[in-house]
Amino acid sequence: MEKIKVQDSIGAILVHDMTQIIPGVVKGPRFRKGHVIQAEDIPVLLSMGKEHIFVWDQTPGLIHENEAAERLAHAVTGSGLLLDEPKEGKVTITAAHDGLLYSSVDGILALNTLEHIILSTLHNHYPVKKGDKVAGTRVVPLMIEESLIIEAERIAQTFSDPILEVRPLKHMKVGIVTTGSEVYHGRIQDKFSPVLRTKVENWGSEVLAQTLANDDVSLIQSSIQNQLDQGAEMILVSGGMSVDPDDVTPTAIKEMGAELITYGAPVLPGAMFLLAYIGDVPIMGLPGCVMYSKTTAFDLVAPRILTGERLTRHDIVKLGSGGLCLDCPVCIYPRCSFGK
Repeated sequence: MEKIKVQDSIGAILVHDMTQIIPGVVKGPRFRKGHVIQAEDIPVLLSMGKEHIFVWDQTPGLIHENEAAERLAHAVTGSGLLLDEPKEGKVTITAAHDGLLYSSVDGILALNTLEHIILSTLHNHYPVKKGDKVAGTRVVPLMIEESLIIEAERIAQTFSDPILEVRPLKHMKVGIVTTGSEVYHGRIQDKFSPVLRTKVENWGSEVLAQTLANDDVSLIQSSIQNQLDQGAEMILVSGGMSVDPDDVTPTAIKEMGAELITYGAPVLPGAMFLLAYIGDVPIMGLPGCVMYSKTTAFDLVAPRILTGERLTRHDIVKLGSGGLCLDCPVCIYPRCSFGK
């Protein structure tokens, strides 16, 4: 590139977007890449603090920041994502539909380790809505060695899954088994199931059936089996998850021959959370906090299962970092540290 004085730039072609900032009014490109400077542009450029501009000087092996950002964005995006047009050397990546963002922490690190490469994203497993911004790419210099972008593209291809993708939540038929003698015998009102029903429906699934069960292992097991026979694709067993002698939900699930993934999660609230599988059907034992806390371990785990992911104990253990809810007076999850 050749640097020339603004006063001498009439007829010159801009090689990058030029941003104008008026505090409280506007921040954005005043002149776009490719704009031909006119006489009336000179005062505007000077008011923007521009005394010089760069004129295109094409050098073999160098590519423009817009092309670099666009190629980088294409390299990292998988399904469920849309790319906007390069703007001021940046490409913004947005969600094409509602779902859960899956981002490779290792892949993001590997790319950002390259000099002048920038990939900035939301956290892994962040719930997003259609149109939400999930990531952005750019490079630092106005012109960058193409070899760096080629290396970034190569690195992105070394990962088995895309570095970024938004997976939709599947529609599942969900069975609810509400345990506890106090509810079973009508001594208190069941306030657990309405909470679960709302969450399930907000995730785009449906409640297949709801059963009340006493604190009896065989009754809990028969309730679960009955819902499996009806075609339940996920089963939520609420209550009976503490260490009290009468809380037998974990025992009932384990003695059905389920594959126990975990009884306990490093998440507060939700430490007594249980996850198991009978075949491909996930069964979650939900502690009482799910009934009265806005967000718990259940909210971190269930959406991932609804994408079709089969979780391991290691997946649950990793939730400990960021697993502490601050119990804010007004919950703003997921725009907070919980689960990140």
